[in-house]
Amino acid sequence: MPDQDQTPIPFSSNPPLIVPRSEHQLSRANISASALKVLYRLKQAGFQAHLVGGGVRDLLLGREPKDFDVATDARPEEVRQVFRNCRLIGRRFRLAHVHFGGEIIEVATFRGGQVDEDDDGHLIENGRIIRDNVYGTIEEDALRRDFTVNALYYNIADFSVIDYAGGLEDLRAGRLRLIGGDPERRYREDPVRMLRAVRFACKLGFSIDPACEQPLFDLPHLLGDIPVARLFEELLKLFLAGTSLDAFEKLRHYGLFAHLLPATEAALAREEQAFPLTFVARGLANTDRRIQEVKPVTPAFLFAILLWEPVRKRFQTLLDKGLAASEAMLLAIDEVGAGTRSLVAVPKRFGLPMREIWSLQPRFEQRDGKRPHRLMTHPRFRAAYDFLLLRAEAGEADPALADWWTRFQGVDEDGRTQMTSGPSKRRRSRRRRRKAPTVDAAGDGA
Repeated sequence: MPDQDQTPIPFSSNPPLIVPRSEHQLSRANISASALKVLYRLKQAGFQAHLVGGGVRDLLLGREPKDFDVATDARPEEVRQVFRNCRLIGRRFRLAHVHFGGEIIEVATFRGGQVDEDDDGHLIENGRIIRDNVYGTIEEDALRRDFTVNALYYNIADFSVIDYAGGLEDLRAGRLRLIGGDPERRYREDPVRMLRAVRFACKLGFSIDPACEQPLFDLPHLLGDIPVARLFEELLKLFLAGTSLDAFEKLRHYGLFAHLLPATEAALAREEQAFPLTFVARGLANTDRRIQEVKPVTPAFLFAILLWEPVRKRFQTLLDKGLAASEAMLLAIDEVGAGTRSLVAVPKRFGLPMREIWSLQPRFEQRDGKRPHRLMTHPRFRAAYDFLLLRAEAGEADPALADWWTRFQGVDEDGRTQMTSGPSKRRRSRRRRRKAPTVDAAGDGA
């Protein structure tokens, strides 16, 4: 069992733990060829070059890293001089991106530790780091990182692993700890660290050290100071890592979810007919399963799941007021979308498909005449159909409706005509078409 009594370590001048190549399992054979090129060329140019962060952590855990980051004493402009295929990005943190086809190796200059508040490269507002381009030593860089397990360095000069913050011990203990003596201060410097704590705990299966965990209950409101586009990107990392259900439950446990998607949290806080709403949990479990099976999951579909409950509830309210299903759905989508944009900005390239997935749901009720045939030609039909299946699985759409559409896709054109020919003559009235569809209490037809 991990030691739960450990506390965040302070900034320190203690000598690092250096583990020689013969005593660790990290091998160059598991590092991408592009990352090795960057490391070797920086070394040949006379600079320090280290693999750092998640790549080192994952390799030491026997996992396959998603990407490889490099830390060096070379300034960004010096990195660009070494690599013609390099672009400098970022204002808050100046970084070099070295491009190898579709692969990007991120190169960061060692960050400084103690800084002058008047330094133009370092800007703090209300305790939050706005700009941080003060450079320093590898030790200062290590102790400026967030979690101990992310402050491990692989030195290409001698293939050793360097540990300034006790990260190797925490890896063995399965423990997630912030670097620094004051967890609240570290969260205030960058509130996104709270989301990263949840993400790494879920991804690695680690426990969060109690001293680092308590502020998560107290500081969720700080997320309101983070740019909405950055929050969207962090949510993608949280929910597209194959552990979205666990992340969702942890976010709700700490009160973080309510500050990200409050309309969804408010909808989930209420039960229907004494039964808890399970659609989001089932949808996220399905997302995790698809990722584990290496099947695609689009952000549009993910956020359609996360925001469906408030849309569905508002849709049902508008139906009860006598609005036609299509009109009620569009109004519900607009109202929920307007309330979400100020918190988490879903880009249009994902927001428009998300709206289409929702807006097609009432059309699945229309199973007579040519309408099912036309619906099948819609570019978003397959995603909307998958969404209907999730709704039926959660018990808020009629399973018979989902089964009908499954059978409809599986038969030939004659079979489809037979399935849709019966009810058409009985549903020609314009008034009947505009009448709200029959729905059950869980929102069947939504």
